[in-house]
Amino acid sequence: MRAVVQRCLGAQVWVDGKVRAAIGRGLCVFAAAADGDDEPDVRYLADKLAGLRVFPQTAADGGEGVRAGPARMTCNLRQVGGELLLVPQFTLYGDVRRGLRPDFTSAAPPERARAVLQALPAALRSRAVPVAEGVFGAHMRVEVINDGPVTILLDSARRF
Repeated sequence: MRAVVQRCLGAQVWVDGKVRAAIGRGLCVFAAAADGDDEPDVRYLADKLAGLRVFPQTAADGGEGVRAGPARMTCNLRQVGGELLLVPQFTLYGDVRRGLRPDFTSAAPPERARAVLQALPAALRSRAVPVAEGVFGAHMRVEVINDGPVTILLDSARRF
């Protein structure tokens, strides 16, 4: 599985002109499944997302205040009371190494991808992470208010 993780002050997904899902402070996660991904990949990504320390500790979180610099990212999503917006995005497996048109052959077929991506929110909720979800296969408009910006790439095959 692959994910692009963005720390945000808020994010929302629109489908057919209506807000389908929205969060406040937290993480906006664009995620995709590769052909062959299964439960260990879901667990890996859920563990990383639940534990990812990309938030500064503030006085409101029990700390001394916000300090500048990436070394001061000490808190995870649960510690700051954040939420996660999960947006399915198969194009994360678009390969353009051999041309200008993306090749998606390493992405999971739609029905397999749907099953894997439906397992991820449940795995996150079992780790006490509040999750809002985009719509698999839908044309979505995603609005993200980036915080930082902080963007992290995750890959369960550990390619990066």
